[in-house]
Amino acid sequence: FLMIENRKEEVRQQVKAYHRKHPEVWELFVQFTFDMIDKGFKNYAVSGIFERIRWEKDMGGDGLTMFKINNNYKPFYARRFMACYPQHEGFFRTRKQTSEDKDATNLPELTPEYV
Repeated sequence: FLMIENRKEEVRQQVKAYHRKHPEVWELFVQFTFDMIDKGFKNYAVSGIFERIRWEKDMGGDGLTMFKINNNYKPFYARRFMACYPQHEGFFRTRKQTSEDKDATNLPELTPEYV
């Protein structure tokens, strides 16, 4: 059993598990980010990319269930994109993740079943 030291690492582990389960989200994230870069944007909001992913995933859905992606994952996706494509460092504006100063909750991730 791995003891997680802070909230940032706790969310990072949740993002990794989510990514393994939904690799298509990363593919859409990269595609939609490059769409904006190709349009000439020098920077853009990661929130806009997430909302477009939600829109695209829901458009292919059944109208009864909605695609879920946790907003806590935004900084991790933004930082991963810029690490994978360093020529676009700064495309997403980031700030210090304050979660690294907070203790881990050691609680399971909230899912739609909890709502």
